[in-house]
Amino acid sequence: MKFVSWNVNGLRACMGKGFADFFAAEDADFFALQETKLQEGQIDFAPEGYFCYWNYAEKKGYSGTAIFTKHQPMSVALGMGLDPEFETEGRVITLEYPGFYFVTVYTPNAQRELTRLEYRCRWEDSFRSYVSALDKQKPVIICGDMNVAHKEIDLKNAKSNRGNAGFTDEEREKFTELLAAGFSDSFRVLYPDKIDAYTWWSYMFKARERNTGWRIDYFVISSRLNNDLEDAMIYPHIMGSDHCPVGISIRL
Repeated sequence: MKFVSWNVNGLRACMGKGFADFFAAEDADFFALQETKLQEGQIDFAPEGYFCYWNYAEKKGYSGTAIFTKHQPMSVALGMGLDPEFETEGRVITLEYPGFYFVTVYTPNAQRELTRLEYRCRWEDSFRSYVSALDKQKPVIICGDMNVAHKEIDLKNAKSNRGNAGFTDEEREKFTELLAAGFSDSFRVLYPDKIDAYTWWSYMFKARERNTGWRIDYFVISSRLNNDLEDAMIYPHIMGSDHCPVGISIRL
């Protein structure tokens, strides 16, 4: 099965930059979005042959997630259902299938001056508890913008960015804790030493042209699925957002 994930940084804007063409060309079994920045009824995108699921933020033009899938799920959950504090920004969708769960997530950004780092860390603990509980029932495939470069290899300028949002010790440790709970970073399973593999670039200083980027978009899978991975993809040539799509091919 083929899974694709993309932080589109506003789906309506991305639609004008070739989104539908890429969606059709990939012909994925599962296509997940983060940062849709939509409310219900603001876009007419219901691709033929796909079941469509949306989780909207209460705040207009902010956050939001979506999943399009060729495979009708047994159940659908919007949010984590653990703490009302984390349920208003449309950040999580979970689809259940007989053999696995599929989760898309848009992890909160710690923001400039780290004004939301404490909230972010509490959110991380809640999310880890949520997916760990799912993992006890059946394997889990998680995808999305997780807003952290885990290791120094995952961003161009590690030394100068140490302590900045997305590369604080606290955020990196939360990702380490998630992996220690029985999960794997699928890209590093297959490409442990690959450098210059990034998924997000600043709009400033010709960062994308120079490939001065960060890898902050992931497919994180239950570690018992590692041997079923066929490929892990990054699509840096696909424009339309400050993020590029990522994907995996996996036997399920």
